[in-house]
Amino acid sequence: MKDKLADLKARLAEVADLESARAVLSWDQATYMPPGGALSRARQMATLEKLAHQKFTDPAIGELLDELQSWQSSLDYDSDQAGLLRATRRKYEKAAKVPADFMAQLTEHTSASFETWSKARPANDFNAVKPYLEKTLELSRQLANFFPGYQHIADPLIDFADYGMKAQTLRQIFANLRKELVPLVQAITQAAPANDTCLKNNFPIDLQRQFNRDIIRRFGYDFNRGRLDKTHHPFTITFSIDDVPITTRYSDQNLCDALFSTVHEAGHGMYEQNIKKGFEATPLATGTSSGVHESQSRLWENLVGRSRPFWNFFFPRLQQTFSEQLASVELDDFYRAINKVQPSINRVSADEVTYNLHVMIRFDLELALLEGNLNVADLPDAWRERYQLDLGVEPPDYKDGVLQDVHWFHGTIGGAFQGYTLGNILAAQFFAVATSVHPEINDEISQGEFGTLFSWLKENIYQHGSKFTADELVPRVTGSPLSIESYVSYLREKFGQLYKID
Repeated sequence: MKDKLADLKARLAEVADLESARAVLSWDQATYMPPGGALSRARQMATLEKLAHQKFTDPAIGELLDELQSWQSSLDYDSDQAGLLRATRRKYEKAAKVPADFMAQLTEHTSASFETWSKARPANDFNAVKPYLEKTLELSRQLANFFPGYQHIADPLIDFADYGMKAQTLRQIFANLRKELVPLVQAITQAAPANDTCLKNNFPIDLQRQFNRDIIRRFGYDFNRGRLDKTHHPFTITFSIDDVPITTRYSDQNLCDALFSTVHEAGHGMYEQNIKKGFEATPLATGTSSGVHESQSRLWENLVGRSRPFWNFFFPRLQQTFSEQLASVELDDFYRAINKVQPSINRVSADEVTYNLHVMIRFDLELALLEGNLNVADLPDAWRERYQLDLGVEPPDYKDGVLQDVHWFHGTIGGAFQGYTLGNILAAQFFAVATSVHPEINDEISQGEFGTLFSWLKENIYQHGSKFTADELVPRVTGSPLSIESYVSYLREKFGQLYKID
C-alpha cells in the first residue's frame, strides 16, 4: 500500500507541476506580459490545462484510489494520508466528469476574455466584452451540466469553490444576514457622517509600497517565499507552498486603495505559505474553500487592519511616512475615516457594513444569468437597478458598474462571489475564538506584534490546507458550524461605538 501511495503521489506531483506552470503564465499575463502576447498566452495556458486535466483524470489514478480504499478505511480519519485520499477522490470524481478538451476551451476563452476586459474596463467599453461574457455564460452552463441532478444550475459551480454549498443554502444565509444589515445601514446613515477627506491627498506610490510591505512583513507574510507586484485587479496565486506571490493596485490620490488590498491579499498569501510542507504537490496544498480562504484575507484586512489597536501602533508611523499630508490629522479622525460607512458603487472599496450587499447583488445577478432569466445584453441595466434599489446609488458608467470586477471575465459565471460573504462571517467567528483563547491578542496588535494571532491561525487553519472540508474545519476550530452571530455582534459593537447608535 505504501508503494501504491507513492505511485499516487508521484502522479499527483506531475499534475501539480503542470498546474503551477499554468499559474506562472497566468500571473505573468496579469502583471508583466506585453499586450502582444495575449493570443499565444491563451493557447499556451489551454495546452497546460488540457495536459494537467488528462493526467489527473487518467484511469490509473482512479484504480490507485480504489486499491487504496481498504487501507484508507483502516487509517485514523485525522491522519494526513486519509485526508489526502479523501481530497484526491473528491477532486478526481468531479474532474473525471469534465472532458479535457472542454477544460482547454474554457481556459483559452477566459484568458482571451481577461485580456479584453483589461482594456475594455479603462475604456468604459462594455460592448467589447459582451460577446466574451455571452460565451462565458454558455461555457458555465455546459460545465454545470456535466453534473446532472443538481437542484439549481449554479450548484455545481458553487461546489467547485465552496464544497457542499448550494444556491438555496446561500440564499437563506444571505437573507438572514440582510435582515441584520439593512437596519444597521439605515441607522448609521442617519447619524453624523465621518469625514474621510484626510484619505484623499497626494500619497506617493513608492512610500505607500514601502509602508504596506512593512505591515504585511510584520503580519507574517514571508517575502523570501513571496513577492508583491502591481496588477489591474489584486489577486494571490500559488506556484508552490514556498512560492506564493501577491499583487495589489495603487492610486496616488487614495491612501486606502493599495493599503487594504495589500493587507487583504497578504491574508490569502499567509494561508498558502503556511500549509504543511508535506502536502506539497498534492490536492491538500491549497486552502479548503473560497469561504475559508476569504475569512483569512478579511480577518487581516478588517478585524485587524481596520481596528483601533492596529492604528494605535501604525498611525504615528503613517504620519511620519506622510508627514505633510497627515501632520494635522488626529488618530480618532483617521480611525473614523477608514471605517466610514456610506453606500457606494464599488465592492472592493466598500465599508464593512455595506460590503455584503455588493456581494448579494452579484450573486443574484449570476443566478439570474444562469437560469436564463437575464440576458447579458441587459446586465448593465439590471446592475444599475439593483444598486439603486439596494444601496441608493447608481454607477455613472460601465467601468465602475458591471465591469468593475474581474471574476466573470477571468473565470466562470457562478460560484465567483459567495466566498466573500462567507469569509466575512467566518473571519468574525474565527477571530472571536482566537481572542477568547488568547485575550492578549488585541494588546499585542496595539504594540505591532502579531505572533500569537498568526500562530493560532497557522495551528488551527493554515497548516491543514484542504485536509478537512470547510464543514469539518469550522466546527473543529470554533465548536459550531458557520453562524452569522459573531459577525453581526462584531458589526453592531464596532459601528455602534463609532456612530453612537444602539
